[in-house]
Amino acid sequence: MGESDYGCVIDQMRLSDDVPWTLPVLLQVEEGPDAKDGDELLLRSEEGAPAAVIGYEGTFRIDKKEYASKVFGTEDQAHPGVAKVYSSTGLAVSGRLKVVGRQDPGTYAEYTLSPKETRVLFAEKGWQTVVAFQTRNAPHINHEYLQKSALALVDGLFVNPVLGKKKPGDFKDEVIVDAYKALIGQYYPRNSVVMSVLHYEMQYAGPKEAIMHAIMRKNFGCTHIIIGRDHAGVGNYYRPYAAQEIFGEFPDLGIAPMFFREFYYCTKCAGIASEKTCPHGEEDRLNFSGTKLRKMFGEGEVPPKEFMRPEVAQAILAHRQPFVE
Repeated sequence: MGESDYGCVIDQMRLSDDVPWTLPVLLQVEEGPDAKDGDELLLRSEEGAPAAVIGYEGTFRIDKKEYASKVFGTEDQAHPGVAKVYSSTGLAVSGRLKVVGRQDPGTYAEYTLSPKETRVLFAEKGWQTVVAFQTRNAPHINHEYLQKSALALVDGLFVNPVLGKKKPGDFKDEVIVDAYKALIGQYYPRNSVVMSVLHYEMQYAGPKEAIMHAIMRKNFGCTHIIIGRDHAGVGNYYRPYAAQEIFGEFPDLGIAPMFFREFYYCTKCAGIASEKTCPHGEEDRLNFSGTKLRKMFGEGEVPPKEFMRPEVAQAILAHRQPFVE
């Protein structure tokens, strides 16, 4: 991004041409390149492979405090996104990018599809409506019920787990993939689901990141996206359903959100329920706590079937250390 687009995004949540866009995309460097406008610069991956060419358009500096406050809604460096901003150089190179290489999917080649490939695949399957599910976790029952509730209303489900750098305590990439393979293989009808991984670093920007997640899935060819409780949140920085509320500001997004309340297991209903379907109180609810599940896995315990499918639990426990340290 150049300085004009950057300013529009942090102030108006749109690009300078009014296209919805809520998170800055910056190329920050230690020092400006020895180049003039119009020069082409080669960008390499960490491994040294050619990744992209940028048509250089200059550099600019960001105000880190302003960035944190306007994008994340906090200047607290305990927030992982804020901490990353404050540790950055603040000097950004702008210019048009042309990708010249593709990230090596490694062991995930089977599950790494480009937007062009997913659009062709959805068309081959005859799916006119496709709902996306963004996740950075291994699936528990709440996730399954979110997905199946949405799937009942559309032609297909696109499960798009995030792989890449995460904060300590998040599930490792290989654990997420193995857990979803177990769930989809055992508990979904054939040809109802496509899983493809997304190589992306979470920013934990809550509602603003939820909009970017929708834009990315629109590019993959999805018509809908599931937005649940605390989407893309971290800690207590955002209201539980703030990520649903923000969609009212973007009627021109081009992808429809599906909003769901949090599911839980109700002992009186003897099944999965939500506030919209169950009249019973907290004393009858078993909530799907991620903290509780992590504690169980850390101690080598199998979560109860009300929390997680046993096949999924076994896929997770097959890994000696399932969490990022």
